[in-house]
Amino acid sequence: MIYTVTVNPALDYVIQMEQLDWGEVNRSNNCSFLAGGKGINVSQILNQLGVDNTAWGFIGGFTGKELVRQVNQRRIVSDFVTISDATRVNVKLHAGKETEINAAGPTITKQEILAFEDRLNVLQKGDIVVLSGSLAPSLPVDFYQQLLPTIKAAGAEFVIDTTGQALLDTLSYRPLVIKPNHHELAELFNTTFNSDAEMLNAARKLLDLGAQNVMVSMAGSGGYLVTAKHAYHANAAVGTAVNSVGAGDSMIAGFVGTYVQAGDLSECFKMGMACGAATAFTKDIAIKSQIDAVLPQITVEQIS
Repeated sequence: MIYTVTVNPALDYVIQMEQLDWGEVNRSNNCSFLAGGKGINVSQILNQLGVDNTAWGFIGGFTGKELVRQVNQRRIVSDFVTISDATRVNVKLHAGKETEINAAGPTITKQEILAFEDRLNVLQKGDIVVLSGSLAPSLPVDFYQQLLPTIKAAGAEFVIDTTGQALLDTLSYRPLVIKPNHHELAELFNTTFNSDAEMLNAARKLLDLGAQNVMVSMAGSGGYLVTAKHAYHANAAVGTAVNSVGAGDSMIAGFVGTYVQAGDLSECFKMGMACGAATAFTKDIAIKSQIDAVLPQITVEQIS
């Protein structure tokens, strides 16, 4: 079983209008509420791949009820902790350019944190927990890291999608896969890359620090997967990128979903690249037919 974690989900209030006149009364052409959250995005792709999963996190208030309604509508199995504060609302304003106003998130009490930690008691050997997304401001900055000993003690694997020191602090617990893009990878080591060889050497340093597998996304240049035995390169699919939101989540979902079904790392990488591209080519999270259309474009080559 795969468990996705979104500790600070949101209802995205998407407003579309021709133009915005600051200080004036404006009328929108269209508006909608959409359930958002990186772990929820992962669950959506896993559903498209036919992989059993459960979404965990915190929800509360009337906004939380609407988020759960939409999650249920998408046939995502969830087991959220209900909190006394309300799930946040993020505003996405489309008026020529896109402007985002993201709320910080709700207050989560110690009792509610303990209720979430109780969810981990169901973990068994072979399960995978995907930890991704921002933390609510009331959670400790090392919240994800605090969960890792329990996850590993159960014999489960984990995937973490974060950056910087927060990522480095988890590597000793041996995440199944991490997915920095090439810019984030350079920032981890306070450097710049003059060649792909330098980038691959940096990825191998993350293996030395504990990561089991490292995927490096490079937008139009494709991506790399570095494992304990080999390095692979995949080309980028051809298409018009219209959406960057959720592409990285989709890439992780493709990798992890294929891992529990097949376990072949090159196939996991190929599906991850296909899912990421399919989402980038659509305005929402990709569906199976879109993933299937992109998959034949992806070629994975072992380079070492």
